[in-house]
Amino acid sequence: MPETYDRCLGGAVFAPYAADIALRAAALRPQRVLELAAGTGVATAELVAALPGAHIMATDLNPPMVAHARTRVPRAAWEVADASDLAYADDSFDVVVCQFGVMFLPDRVAAYRGVRRVLAPGGSFLFNAWDSLETHEVEAAVIEILAELFPADPPQFLRRTPHGYADPDRIRADVEAAGYEQVEVERVALRGRSPSAATLAEGYCLGTPLRFELAERGAPADLVAPLTEGLSRRFGDGPVEFGMSAHVARGRRPIHEA
Repeated sequence: MPETYDRCLGGAVFAPYAADIALRAAALRPQRVLELAAGTGVATAELVAALPGAHIMATDLNPPMVAHARTRVPRAAWEVADASDLAYADDSFDVVVCQFGVMFLPDRVAAYRGVRRVLAPGGSFLFNAWDSLETHEVEAAVIEILAELFPADPPQFLRRTPHGYADPDRIRADVEAAGYEQVEVERVALRGRSPSAATLAEGYCLGTPLRFELAERGAPADLVAPLTEGLSRRFGDGPVEFGMSAHVARGRRPIHEA
């Protein structure tokens, strides 16, 4: 799954936001960076390029993802780690980055507090989370097509999880509840580009957790062709260009805490 995810979706869906979040991290001039939920290293590669002098510790909960990413971005240090239960010492990092991972956390406020603990005083937590499903043209189309294929029981993973943390007020409230100051939440709209509808269909059916929901309805590989057909009807047979939107949040650990 990591290879398919990276090859089919990494550049098309995740790379534009990886470049954005890496530039934001670089503007803070950190020397010690922790990345959470790094996946296959799409954002890690951008962080390494934007911060050539920094020590970057990239982590993910999934060992196969870490194994794949380690070969993709060898200049970063890699570890398997749970973003909800960080084992690092207090005050270990200047910046903590998480690209499209916070949506999967079972208790976000508790996890954000754990991040605050490992940040140095004055350090920043920087993350992004997808906006509502309707703002992501490809993923909204995927959901529509799957609903046509499974009208009695349409898969809801994309709406429920990746796009389930789309309220900027909720994001701000969670970060503030975890003890951060100077909290900012910005909506960022970018464009993605994939070589083809078939590449996207393969990525979503076989390279994301959506495949587990599809497996309850049959073989995920058998859905690549009908999903390709549906996406081609909407976007054409050539390269697919699409709009998408996310919220980028930043919170600062207070220098002086009560």
